[in-house]
Amino acid sequence: MRRKDQEIFAADKASYVPVFNRYKIVLDHGEGAYAWDINGKKYIDFLGGIAVNVLGHNYKPLVDAVAKQAGKLIHCSNLYYTQPQAAAAAKLVELSGLGKAFFGNSGAEANEGAIKIARKYAHAINPEKSQIITAWNSFHGRTLATLTATGQPHYQEGVGPLPAGFDYVHYNDIEELESMMSDKTAAVMLETIQGEGGVYTPENDYLKKVRALCDKHHALLILDEIQAGIGRSGKFFAYEKYGIKPDIVTLAKGLAGGVPIGAFIVTDEVANAFKPGDHGTTFGGNPLACAAANVVLDTVPEEDFLHNIEEVGAYFKGKLEALQDKYPTLIKEVRGTGLILGAELTSADYGRDIVNNCLEKGAIINCTVGKVLRFIPPLIITKEQVDEVLDILDGVLSQYA
Repeated sequence: MRRKDQEIFAADKASYVPVFNRYKIVLDHGEGAYAWDINGKKYIDFLGGIAVNVLGHNYKPLVDAVAKQAGKLIHCSNLYYTQPQAAAAAKLVELSGLGKAFFGNSGAEANEGAIKIARKYAHAINPEKSQIITAWNSFHGRTLATLTATGQPHYQEGVGPLPAGFDYVHYNDIEELESMMSDKTAAVMLETIQGEGGVYTPENDYLKKVRALCDKHHALLILDEIQAGIGRSGKFFAYEKYGIKPDIVTLAKGLAGGVPIGAFIVTDEVANAFKPGDHGTTFGGNPLACAAANVVLDTVPEEDFLHNIEEVGAYFKGKLEALQDKYPTLIKEVRGTGLILGAELTSADYGRDIVNNCLEKGAIINCTVGKVLRFIPPLIITKEQVDEVLDILDGVLSQYA
């Protein structure tokens, strides 16, 4: 390992808050589905910045749009209009079929805004209508409200007291949700596809039944598509696969292809719960971020682009299932759709080791909840690149069989 690596590791240890369990490489640049470390070693990237780099690394139209906008206007206050923001909002409204969009800087901010406007809307109906129901094993962010919405108690330890009014149900259990709801329920907030919690998809018309319960109790349905949206499922919005429409949907991660941005999109009726001064942001939706988002919004929704995601995703899932057949003592289940896929291991004992072994062989993959190998690569990957990663993974798994 070169001295420069060691210097960077040492500087990070001395100066950066230690909240990341980092892998021992320093990434330097990328091209398409590949990235190179500071020593020149090449990696195939099947994490994509955790579902962020949807158009891959160094995508020229995105780079050009950012550079052009940086040369014009990077930032201005939201007290003024900008063309990139107006264009991005209009595209999200058209794609979603909802009414209004608001931009923040991250997924957590998008979810904070969704919770806030849902409560504001519900309060006008009944001041006691404040309950937000979310799912166990969900992940909605790391601010105090979104951390409370996140149904994973270990994230909440030591930071209480947490905001009141949140309850949890098991994802895909419609009977439990029904028993929890009442006329005091303001909203049900779910990930359309649970990503961080292990790549779980909705079963047996679950989301249609959730939609019906929300309508029955005059509660809003909030769908968090921060990880599953922006084409990752094979549809621009994952909820399109399941024949429903939410009242609020949140986006972030891939929305600007790597430039920080978040958004919540709401119906016109819900949007009217906010008046000037009720919400705001300094940096959210600035011209630079929206210029990048417009490239993504002009590219990913194209029919051929989405079709390729479905085709490559189905191929990828089939190959993972073949690995499961080959290593039944190692892989318990393969889940997911499009290019959000997970392979659950039979034990959490070797999840991180498998990721490290793949990294040594030039493949960037991920393990979530300790035992689910998660694959959320750039949406531009090819079948040949799927084979490249799975050849590496096959070789690594053979060491554990």
